[in-house]
Amino acid sequence: MGTASGHTKAILASKVNGTPVYDLNGDKLGHVEDVVLDKLSNNIIFAVLGFGGVLGMGEKFHPIPWSLLDFDPKKGGYVVNVERSQLEEAKTYDIDALTAGDGTSSIRNETYKYYQAPQYW
Repeated sequence: MGTASGHTKAILASKVNGTPVYDLNGDKLGHVEDVVLDKLSNNIIFAVLGFGGVLGMGEKFHPIPWSLLDFDPKKGGYVVNVERSQLEEAKTYDIDALTAGDGTSSIRNETYKYYQAPQYW
């Protein structure tokens, strides 16, 4: 799991939000807009990657399985094994849709399947 890297096992969500996200080539893909938590299992469901747009206008939000993010202290950001084209083809959501009702389970399932990430549930 990529999230174990870095200098600590614990991190405040406020420090994660806004952190840049890069692909394996070092190209910036976006930033962590937020994290979505599963209140019943005590797991992070996914990071919400803000991508595209200018000054917050037209920005798209992509859920990315938390396990795919690997913190790189030299970059001061997370690195994911995701190509820009794969991210551009992924489903996007309004930020509120990611926590609306119990709909997050279908979004979670689609997201983990799309990125072929190991399921925590």
